[in-house]
Amino acid sequence: MKNPQGLIRPLVRALHPYIPGEQPKIKGLIKLNTNENPYPPSPKVLASIKAAVDARLRLYPNPTAQALRERLAGLHGVSPGNIILGNGSDELLALAVRAFAEPGAAVGRSQRHKATVQFFHPSYSLYPVLAETHGATTNAVPLLADFDLPAIPDLKRGRRWDFRAALTFVTTPNAPSGHGYRLAQLDALCRAQKGVLVLDEAYVDFAGENAMALALKYPHVLVARTFSKSYSLCFQRVGYFVGHPALIAALDKIRDSYNVNGLGQVAALATLDDLSHYRANFRKIIATREKLSLDLAELGFQVLPSQTNFILARPPVLPAEDWLQRLRDRRILVRWFSHPSVRSYLRITIGTPEEATALARAAKAIVRLARG
Repeated sequence: MKNPQGLIRPLVRALHPYIPGEQPKIKGLIKLNTNENPYPPSPKVLASIKAAVDARLRLYPNPTAQALRERLAGLHGVSPGNIILGNGSDELLALAVRAFAEPGAAVGRSQRHKATVQFFHPSYSLYPVLAETHGATTNAVPLLADFDLPAIPDLKRGRRWDFRAALTFVTTPNAPSGHGYRLAQLDALCRAQKGVLVLDEAYVDFAGENAMALALKYPHVLVARTFSKSYSLCFQRVGYFVGHPALIAALDKIRDSYNVNGLGQVAALATLDDLSHYRANFRKIIATREKLSLDLAELGFQVLPSQTNFILARPPVLPAEDWLQRLRDRRILVRWFSHPSVRSYLRITIGTPEEATALARAAKAIVRLARG
């Protein structure tokens, strides 16, 4: 066969894959494009990982990450049956699509809501990819102009929101805007929604509020957390869901065996033993975020309020896409999205104070040169 394209499912051939942030290997690059924590894991965590690199590597890890589930259950005041661990929270988002949404071809028009995966936009661009991979129907509903959530009465008045959708994702705080949602807003949405609702709290440790209580209050609500952003473990890929045992059990049925690697389990357990170290890092990142926001605003940037470890900022003088390249020319990498709702902005990860100062200095030079 000369052309193997015919062997690939039409659905897969038509997919537009998720595009992760660039991971270049350029010496001296200031990398502010993928929302990684600028600080390494704590010394205690690094020591625990190194100590685990021994004969255990030939063995399978605990298949359910039981010790980690028990520790997280204690942290959140739930039982281990309320928690499932994943290879990053992304794996669990994919499992949720498979567990709760029907493929569109499996339902009739009157049951379309059973195949609907919905989300606000702009938000995490992996959501539509997961839905389309499964053959589900996507329903993307715009946020307000300031990236806030529409009120429930507005959603009921012609915003195409489906309160019976099989699965709804809400990124809270939002990415890429950094906008934080109030607990009362999320509670109202949980009350109104009939299908499964996932509150994706990847950045919540940099915010003023969290919605964990809603996963315990409502049987159809799941809260997603990750050890990547806050706890400097992107490399290890550990995430988890908290929710009703019935939903957790459904996800567990389709989870891959040994889905959380053993070193990741060791690292996450050690992280939970050293939370004071990480909470100090959260405070440093938040302080750097606020100072960088002020510094860029003084240069003419429109910096949106953020409850995350990044900011969304509309740069002055030049289009945002031009800024992307001009900063790259100065060995500073940020993120630009082509979606119309955010194409005039840059998303900038909060790095160390020194990296933030270098960014502000580069931005000042670009503005000066652009204005002649």
